[in-house]
Amino acid sequence: MPRDEDVGSERRAYGLREVAGVLGLGEGQIRGWVRAGFLEPGRGPRGELRFSFQDLAFLRLVRDLASARVPPRRVRRALGRLKAELDGGAPLSSLRLAAAGDEVVARREGVVWNPISGQRLFDFEDVPAPEVVDLAARAEDATLELAQEMDAADWYELGCELHEGEPDSAREAYERALALDPELADAHVNLGCALHDAGKLADAEAHYRAALARRPHDAVAWFDLGVALEDQQRLAEARAAYEASLGCDPACADAHYNLARIHDRLGETATALRHLRAYRSLVRGR
Repeated sequence: MPRDEDVGSERRAYGLREVAGVLGLGEGQIRGWVRAGFLEPGRGPRGELRFSFQDLAFLRLVRDLASARVPPRRVRRALGRLKAELDGGAPLSSLRLAAAGDEVVARREGVVWNPISGQRLFDFEDVPAPEVVDLAARAEDATLELAQEMDAADWYELGCELHEGEPDSAREAYERALALDPELADAHVNLGCALHDAGKLADAEAHYRAALARRPHDAVAWFDLGVALEDQQRLAEARAAYEASLGCDPACADAHYNLARIHDRLGETATALRHLRAYRSLVRGR
């Protein structure tokens, strides 16, 4: 179970002036994208706009389209169409975009199209510059520029934002966080979850144990360690990990459920039923 942030901590947020300075955009331009509904920044204690890393990624895309000489009105129309087309509110970063002349073109799963006309086009990966300005390459340069200013907490928070939709990028973000601060227990837990999802059980176990070495009373880390051990068929060790999780948090219903399953597999019916009853009681009380 990947963890977001510790309760009471704040995600790294960027002020309007800071964003404008980093990206070379006007504050009025940025406010325009907010009013148009493309960005939903948070608010600071005085009502000031506070932008996330993903907001910055979107604004870099807008900047690069403008620098490729695509007219602003056409950029807005194209991105509006793409946002409406994406399933489940997926971010525009799930597409690969390019500027072809004064048009925006999009590529996804081998299909290339003009989002305004809907017309399918050539695959721009096969077309040499300068006919097509591939924004992915520009984004890499911009990301490196911004990455130099990020600390371990920034990388961890970025990993949390990417965890569900872009697991490979999330793993890289957690790894960068730990390279800067090996003591960041939450990054160890979430990297463990990402590796676990990728089927790398031994690596996941190592990161869960690294988190526990730094924070021994972490119920989530104990629970996730139990899942990794159970998936490796190390039932006795998994049982001990789940019990440790309950020792840290007696209200961890999932630990009771998994213990019921393990005791049932071991033929310990009475203990299995006890944990199952505890699980049902906790779930009903939510």
